[in-house]
Amino acid sequence: MTDLFAAAAEVRQQQSAPLADRLRPIRLDDIVGQEHLLAPGRPLRSLIESDTLGSVIFWGPPGTGKTTLARVIARTTERWFEQLSAVSASVKDVRQVLAQASDRLGQHGQGTILFLDEVHRFNKSQQDALLPGVENGLITLIGATTENPNFEVNAALRSRSTLFRLEPLGPEALHGLIERGLDAESISASEDAVQLLIDRSGGDGRQVLTALGVAAAIAKQQQSAIELDHIEAALGTKAIRYGRDDHYDVISAFIKSIRGSDVDAGLYWLARMLDAGESARFIARRLVILASEDIGMADPMSLIIADATARAVEFVGLPEAQLNLAQAVIHLATAPKSNTVTTAIFAAKEAARGAGTGEVPKHLRDAHYQGAAGLGHGTGYAYPHTHEAGWVAQEYRPAEVADQVYYKPSGHGAEPARWDRWKKDRGGEDAETTVLDE
Repeated sequence: MTDLFAAAAEVRQQQSAPLADRLRPIRLDDIVGQEHLLAPGRPLRSLIESDTLGSVIFWGPPGTGKTTLARVIARTTERWFEQLSAVSASVKDVRQVLAQASDRLGQHGQGTILFLDEVHRFNKSQQDALLPGVENGLITLIGATTENPNFEVNAALRSRSTLFRLEPLGPEALHGLIERGLDAESISASEDAVQLLIDRSGGDGRQVLTALGVAAAIAKQQQSAIELDHIEAALGTKAIRYGRDDHYDVISAFIKSIRGSDVDAGLYWLARMLDAGESARFIARRLVILASEDIGMADPMSLIIADATARAVEFVGLPEAQLNLAQAVIHLATAPKSNTVTTAIFAAKEAARGAGTGEVPKHLRDAHYQGAAGLGHGTGYAYPHTHEAGWVAQEYRPAEVADQVYYKPSGHGAEPARWDRWKKDRGGEDAETTVLDE
């Protein structure tokens, strides 16, 4: 009778569980996304199916399937599966797992897999207790973390584990997940509602199913299909119209605002894009391009700022990375502007495609191989470091383009001073140079 009641309670608990838990995959084929790791024939899938998985760390944003993947492994392995959280586990817990693993291996020949969630929070005493078991193969460690393990996971654990990066779920994977959720809830949803849920998910499958479960409950109470307002209520946000045309129009307004040095307009369009679910990577890429295209040598630091922002987007992720993006927008919008880098490269490309053979002058040709000297390669080349100024007048281009000028500095920002210093350091084309002792 007790077993009967327990079984009934388990069924009811399952029925009332959040949608994400009810739909948690139990087989590899049920996992959406992560094809680069789990598609047939991929190394991770092969290791799981053959039950030969070594210690690994699953790294990726929330809702990408790290815990789900560990639980699928638990169902497929013949080894004993233990689970601890690095946040709450004590050294005593770790030692107990190792002792039980040793007994299990000695008595039954059965290995042990330890799934350690939030592995980046593992402190030194916990690590000291666990490392011997990982080193001698007593246990196989599966760690899960949302943080970059190259920065956040202890070096000793990281060096003994293979890192697998789980990517945010793409639109196709999220759409498939939503369809499963709708089937489980026995309800339909409008196309606008589904699209808003995908746009606002940030690639987080758990968030999608959680919001869908809430929206389904609201819609059922109203005896309705899931509509846009149900998703808005579940997410606590309003939908912003942002179709394909809006994507290109808004990014165009964003770039032109920064190019026009309107910092507030740049921040406004940034906010519009972020609220509409625009890809932070896409925004960061455009800022990196703008830093050279519209600012360039007027403020060389702008490219460094833009590149650091792109790296921060990858390292931190949204929503926190919105601060990095905003800082970049403010810096780039307030920086002096110059398009001389753009005009210079296009002028040089036109010249490179123009008339002439483009032959490399003999004094610039490679002279390091046998027989090169006999061909005159390198003859007459002046090594700049043997001259006091670190520069010597000589021709570096084919004769047919030797007199062409591509880079014409602007009078903005740091560009004039840099150009004046460049000319001063060379003392003019006819300046005499002092040769240093070699």
